[in-house]
Amino acid sequence: MKPEFLKYKDGLMPAIIQDYKTSKVLMLGFMNEAAFAKTESSGQVTFYSRSKQRLWTKGEESGNFLNVKQVLLDCDNDTLLIKAEPLGPTCHTGADTCWSEKNHSDDFLYYLQDIIDLRRKSSDESSYVRQLFNKGINKIAQKVGEEATEVIIEAKDNNEELFLNEAADLLFHFMVLLRAKDVSLQDVTYVLKQRHSK
Repeated sequence: MKPEFLKYKDGLMPAIIQDYKTSKVLMLGFMNEAAFAKTESSGQVTFYSRSKQRLWTKGEESGNFLNVKQVLLDCDNDTLLIKAEPLGPTCHTGADTCWSEKNHSDDFLYYLQDIIDLRRKSSDESSYVRQLFNKGINKIAQKVGEEATEVIIEAKDNNEELFLNEAADLLFHFMVLLRAKDVSLQDVTYVLKQRHSK
């Protein structure tokens, strides 16, 4: 990979930062050769700050670092796309992105995962999700097993509505289990993508 920094008079190349899991664009910054080298060596996104006139690692003051997952160079070798894991909000205003977008996928399953997280942290004891988490990992895993068995039973019949309902129950409880293990749907998807790319 050979970014052509000299294409720009000031040697500053645009660097688009994208969440590696959700694909949301988090921010745009500028890198010179030194910032790019530090980004590669440290694994944390580092820019050249035009206002501070120095290298600036995103998160050096706030702790909201951007951990590099992948660096791509465009077809003209003059713009970087950096896929990163944000450790907190990216924007200095406290927003998830510099465009005030929520950093979650537009996919409903990812939205549902956010709802599961909210219910898990809730003090509302009438919440079914809260009750599941209160029972602990063994009961959650057991529930996934029960739902899987019900899917198998319905798969042998010809009632599509019952099958779809049981499949939805299984998927929901599996997502609860993932969060109980402190992993996300994005983590699982990432593993599948990595396998597919091989």
